Amino acid sequence: MKNTKTHALIITCGASFIAPFFSNALNLAVPQISMTYEASTSTVSWVLNVFLLLSAAFLLPFGRLADIIGRKKLFLPGILLFAVSSFLCAFAWSIEWLIVFRCIQGIGSALVFSTAIAILTSVFPPEERGKALGINSAITYLGLTVGPAAGGFMTQNWGWTSIFVLAGILSIIIFLLALIALRGEWIGSPGEPFDWQGSFLYVFGLAAFLYGLSSLLEHWAFWLIILGGLLLLVLFTRRELRTEHPILPLRLLRQNRMFAYSNLIALLSYVSNFAPIFLMSIYLQSVLLIDSQTAGFILLTQPVLMVILSPVAGRLSDRINPNMVSLSGLIVCALSLFFFVFIGMNTPLYFTIANLILLGAGFGLFATPNSNAIMGSIEKRFYGMASSSLASMRLSGQSISMALATLVLGRYLGAVQLSLAPPDQLSTGIRAAFAVFTVICVFGIVFAVKRIKIKKV
Repeated sequence: MKNTKTHALIITCGASFIAPFFSNALNLAVPQISMTYEASTSTVSWVLNVFLLLSAAFLLPFGRLADIIGRKKLFLPGILLFAVSSFLCAFAWSIEWLIVFRCIQGIGSALVFSTAIAILTSVFPPEERGKALGINSAITYLGLTVGPAAGGFMTQNWGWTSIFVLAGILSIIIFLLALIALRGEWIGSPGEPFDWQGSFLYVFGLAAFLYGLSSLLEHWAFWLIILGGLLLLVLFTRRELRTEHPILPLRLLRQNRMFAYSNLIALLSYVSNFAPIFLMSIYLQSVLLIDSQTAGFILLTQPVLMVILSPVAGRLSDRINPNMVSLSGLIVCALSLFFFVFIGMNTPLYFTIANLILLGAGFGLFATPNSNAIMGSIEKRFYGMASSSLASMRLSGQSISMALATLVLGRYLGAVQLSLAPPDQLSTGIRAAFAVFTVICVFGIVFAVKRIKIKKV
């Protein structure tokens, strides 16, 4: 059992390292990708958006399927698909094909992250869960830490394609480790039927909604796509309330307010805290004209605090109410986002670095206790669903965050290529985006305060 726990921790931590490392590294490559394909800000943002969109759309169906047929059965092909699509992205011959390969990569990511936390939670007993999740979160934030510096260095010295090549190599290594060392299988709901109709409604509904939201400035017709997506999600809700074996037990959300509130808070936190790194990458390189390597080292100050505080917050959430710990972290995040509203072309660099540290400290205190609250509020048979639900909130939030950032920047810049955007205009758009994210984070705090009053079900 001890070996099983060790192997599961190593493999799931490896998988949890890749995605944040890769995402943060790719943020530093956005200006160079834009120049390579002569793409506008809105077009190149789809290289980031489409990965999040597809990952978010497929997470819940894959999580439910993993509960039925086995979590390792989906984890292994997922990490392999992620590896293959990474290599395809490195050799994409146009921006359109790069976006297509990122779609495939997003599906592979959904297979991995709908199962990784569920495997970890299945292996570790409740009294060790916070510690294991804290270590996993620390590795996740280590990926965030290394990502900006490595992405900036690789982009400047070897080009942006080297980031995809490295992601592919690391994924292959994790696949081989899992194939050899990850013994056993974890099935939460063996023999139960899979809700194909509900999965169809959810995937297409969420994908349509996020796609329409991301493209809203291009044409008024995208409002129709948003409404169509919302209609499918309403039909999905009706379906899930009536079917005996849903992919998302909405009755559980209605009955278990702790689980429902924790997921909503996770969604709002990722909406408000994901795009700031994308915005700061643009701010440092396109407004302050700092090279990508130096910008990467500046941006790593945020995740360094996440790495330091995440295990501490995880252990703390095993001993005291995790809701109180996560609330304090969310308040710190809101303060940092508010301070970013005042950055401009003449803002001292030390202010930016200090505020990035504050943002990292806040999210480091928030994430692990909130994950512990979610996984601790449901029965073991729902671990796969809860894992995919948490990951779905994360990726949906990240996708909405990028969509909002793109919308706000597009409102100020239009279809201008990023390298040609006037710095003062770009700076104004970035400040406006931070104002939006501050408001969203405050809403998260409101629900976090309400959650403290809820008794565990």
